[in-house]
Amino acid sequence: MAETTTHRGYLASTLGCRCPRCREGKLFKNPLTIGFKRNMEMYPQCPVCGQPTEIETGFYYGTGYVSYALTVALSIATLVAWLVLIGMSTDDNRFVYWLISNAVLLISLQPWLMRLSRSIWISWFVKFDKNWRENKPVDVSERINPDQVNNW
Repeated sequence: MAETTTHRGYLASTLGCRCPRCREGKLFKNPLTIGFKRNMEMYPQCPVCGQPTEIETGFYYGTGYVSYALTVALSIATLVAWLVLIGMSTDDNRFVYWLISNAVLLISLQPWLMRLSRSIWISWFVKFDKNWRENKPVDVSERINPDQVNNW
């Protein structure tokens, strides 16, 4: 019986919050929800290839920068769309309406943006391995303090 291989590219696996090493296993335990605690629960390692998701203590602190960049890019995109479709004027409150609608959009997308930020962040440090079945993941146990895992 031939083993199946994934045909997901980098973008599809990152947007789908998949393991960057095998691009098959899911990074998060629960489906996307509004509740932040359940939303951010990750597997300690990929259920498919065994890649650790917590590479070192405090590994995901850098996701704040990724999340910030995503929200700025999204805000600029909505501003450009607003300018093209509705326009801006100093005679009325269209800018305030855009500001309010952009804030509502960002708040509603926040659970997904937090997950996406983690997925992007880990994909920068863990590279895809097309031979992941033969190669074991890098052992990072010496960089982990079990008392500090998920202590954010």
